[in-house]
Amino acid sequence: MNFEPALSPKVESPPSWLILICGKQILVSQCSTEVLFPADSIESLNIVFQHRLGAVNQQHLDAVVIDNTEELSIEGWEWANLRDLLGVLHEPLFHLAGRALQFSYWDKTHQYCGQCGGATIPADEYRSRMCMRCELHFYPRLSPCVIGLIHDGKRCLLARNVRHPAGRFSTIAGFIEPGETAEQAFAREVREEVGVQVKNIRYAFSQPWPFPGQLMLGFYAEYAGGEIQVDNIEIIEADWFDIDNLPQTPPESTISGLLIREYVQKVREQK
Repeated sequence: MNFEPALSPKVESPPSWLILICGKQILVSQCSTEVLFPADSIESLNIVFQHRLGAVNQQHLDAVVIDNTEELSIEGWEWANLRDLLGVLHEPLFHLAGRALQFSYWDKTHQYCGQCGGATIPADEYRSRMCMRCELHFYPRLSPCVIGLIHDGKRCLLARNVRHPAGRFSTIAGFIEPGETAEQAFAREVREEVGVQVKNIRYAFSQPWPFPGQLMLGFYAEYAGGEIQVDNIEIIEADWFDIDNLPQTPPESTISGLLIREYVQKVREQK
């Protein structure tokens, strides 16, 4: 799939494909392998929001939001939460669907100006909404987050978030605060959530995370000292695990799962 991002939200030609959204749900094929719907297959919809996402194989692609799922019922297609499609939907399609949901969420939550309270309207240029009263522009919000694997030789420190089911462990993550570098933010999150110190923090890779609008910056860090003390707010359980005896971890389609698997592979190759 060749995806070309658009430089402007202006829709100057009819879309060839649609990603259909209702609330937090996306229309997906019942085998959960497709989210691009032919635009010419839909005669009329009560569209709440429409946004040009870019192009797929030189064909225009739009995100389209409708009022309710009952408005559109098509054989072979069903409404699903994007999180449930993680690891199921082909990765390029998952990122496209996530992009569509993030624009939809931004539009829904920026109908009014945070400065003067006036109504906002789509701006003619760029991806923004503009206040009709004070002309302040609002752009799609993206929250940078850090996530990383703490390691000590063959051991990895993994934690269970309060939202995770029993037995599932993952890496440490959190939001970057104003004035922090990404490395400082990761060291602080580790200290606050599990009580240990880290050193030699190294950037690995990143992943967009559309729940609702984060960019996850992935790191590796060496253990530098301290005993595990969970905060019992976000983290309710944490421990050291040998790479040959890991608990249930996130799938490789997530940045946390990929960080864990790449480190395990690296250590085993060094034997």
